Amino acid sequence: MKVLSQNTAFGGMQGVFSHESQACQSEMTFAVYVPPKAIIEPCPVVWYLSGLTCTHANVMEKGEYRRMASELGLIIVCPDTSPRGNDVPDELTNWQMGKGAGFYLDATEKPWADHYQMYTYITEELPDFVRQHFRMDMDRQGIFGHSMGGHGAMTIALKNPERFKSCSAFAPIVQPSTAEWSAPALEKYLGPDRATWRQYDACALIEDGARFPEFLIDQGKADSFLDDGLRPWLFEQAIEGTGIGLTLRMHERYDHSYYFISTFMDDHLTWHAERLG
Repeated sequence: MKVLSQNTAFGGMQGVFSHESQACQSEMTFAVYVPPKAIIEPCPVVWYLSGLTCTHANVMEKGEYRRMASELGLIIVCPDTSPRGNDVPDELTNWQMGKGAGFYLDATEKPWADHYQMYTYITEELPDFVRQHFRMDMDRQGIFGHSMGGHGAMTIALKNPERFKSCSAFAPIVQPSTAEWSAPALEKYLGPDRATWRQYDACALIEDGARFPEFLIDQGKADSFLDDGLRPWLFEQAIEGTGIGLTLRMHERYDHSYYFISTFMDDHLTWHAERLG
């Protein structure tokens, strides 16, 4: 593990690190905030997945999570959103595909399949790596994210309910297989057979029998992507009659930005802490 930076914040440590990923066949960067409580005992860990065009740095610099994470004793891990490097395929003029747009899936189509294995990276490789370096209680894990990262958090939780005890999202893409800004990427990554897309679609996963106890979703009503990309009402419809709990909060005047995320970050961390014990 390479240490790229370390800074003290609210009595804990905010670090940025990198390592060679076998899953993504590239050097991957990630951020970790370790609260002061981790000095004396392992702490629960919450994974934050960022959205399109972002890196590990967006939430680290603008998400305002450290004060509450320090108070609650939560370790926060912020992975990158895609593989990086000169050899990694990309679409330079398309912000919805390639670098910064990994969609937290395992690509099966060329040229993407060699590097874009973000589902395996997030669920297997990175957890195995970070647990060797930080005092994490891996029996108490939560996951959340924003937009594309909200999609990733919800699908990963639905597919791994035995691992995660809590899940929340800011403005998630709840049905990426039909959203204008995600369906083209799914086709390029996974091929034209839409049946293969269902494993990376929260609404489809629920239709196919996946279950998770409950979700918290915050969504801004002034979000310019609300009607074409996000559509949280589709998730409301999908969970009807399933017993899945949903706290969906629609906020007047809030948009898709980190001003929105930072406003409700404390609520999300408290939500996770209550469920992680």
